[in-house]
Amino acid sequence: MALSYKARRRWSLVILLVGLPLYVVACVTVLGWLERPPFWLELVVYVVLGIVWALPFKFVFQGIGQPDPDDDRS
Repeated sequence: MALSYKARRRWSLVILLVGLPLYVVACVTVLGWLERPPFWLELVVYVVLGIVWALPFKFVFQGIGQPDPDDDRS
């Protein structure tokens, strides 16, 4: 079942405003429990985690910046 354009816009907003900050806090907390690695390794881990969070939500964000394809006011 595919999400409508408006549903994808709403979900993308929820993911960015609620999910992303929660993900950042979770990553920082988990990495804080471990012994602090060297700076370069810590940077690589944060960059990889910064990319990985978006992969499951790729279908939600796809085409959000475009005009509504179902809008009849063309």
